[in-house]
Amino acid sequence: MVVDPDRARGVGGPDQVRLLMVGNFFASDLGVYQYCSALALKFEGGGYQVVRTSLKPRRVPRLFDMLRTVVARSREYDVALIDVFSGSAFLWAEMAAWVASRVRKPVVLALHGGALPRFAASHPGRVRRLLQSAARVTAPSAYLSRALAKYRPDIEVIPNAINLGRYPYRARTDVRPAFVWLRALARDYRPEDAVEALSIIRQRYPEARLLLVGPDKGDGTRDAVRAQVARVSLDDCVTIKGPIGKEDVPRVLNQGDIFLNTTSVDNTPVSVIEAMACGLCVISTNVGGLPQMLEDGRNALLVPPGSPGAMARAAERILADPQLAARLSANARATAERYDWGMIFLKWERLLAGVLAERNRGAGARRTGATAR
Repeated sequence: MVVDPDRARGVGGPDQVRLLMVGNFFASDLGVYQYCSALALKFEGGGYQVVRTSLKPRRVPRLFDMLRTVVARSREYDVALIDVFSGSAFLWAEMAAWVASRVRKPVVLALHGGALPRFAASHPGRVRRLLQSAARVTAPSAYLSRALAKYRPDIEVIPNAINLGRYPYRARTDVRPAFVWLRALARDYRPEDAVEALSIIRQRYPEARLLLVGPDKGDGTRDAVRAQVARVSLDDCVTIKGPIGKEDVPRVLNQGDIFLNTTSVDNTPVSVIEAMACGLCVISTNVGGLPQMLEDGRNALLVPPGSPGAMARAAERILADPQLAARLSANARATAERYDWGMIFLKWERLLAGVLAERNRGAGARRTGATAR
């Protein structure tokens, strides 16, 4: 039997840390992927006791449920792990962290979303106060860690992860003009650029097809894309599919050979990691943390955001060059292997064990001081 040396020394044992996870858990039940759900399942699979909040779909009840859980179940957890997003969700993180500190629980903040640096520039005081109040702060990319370093210099990078074994790899050597776009249908992710790119590609490859997969975020993007598809007469070659279960992602991705990531703001998207794991040739915008994960010409082709023409030209390069396609496909899979849970989960265990050890040392020091008095 192989024994993890850290577990042998008592570092990160699941019986040592009881965890409260504060995030948007209800969305996963609606087919909208949330990383906190995957992480919670991973902790539970490792033997950790996990309290989740919240499953409430509406915003105000969700906030009150989060705050109630932080207090009412404070005897059931040792550390609070709180997701941090920009926009209105930032307020939830602020309030949950403040309440957790009132019940004397150490807080770990998990930063998410490529829009956080922009939010921080507009709200520097709030971001600084929240980040500096936590025992630890994590980010899924070096990009986000560096972008927020002025507010908290010791942000630890723990990348997003996937269960690599669930993603069958198929080398793309004979590439078809079959394109997949997988993300929430939302303004920042610019699915309309994928449609526009397809309309250009079809001038040389009339058999080209595009599959758009993802939940409607309710900001009008889905309707705008449907109208665009009709306007450019692509109804017969663009399929718009709603949210899918996580178990269906590999099958859906493998319906295509080229993955389009058209976002205008991003960090370390799981959808791109999943596409690489399946061996799709990735074409992505070069925003946020993507250039740290993707190397142009090696494991992906990178283009500027808002440039459907550049994305179409990148696709035509792949379709015309089997050697380029094979290189991108093989290197994409090799890159995805670095994001397997087998390696990433150990980072979480070590971080939480360190937080708990610091908390116990602090409690011991307070007891010693009280005895001395």
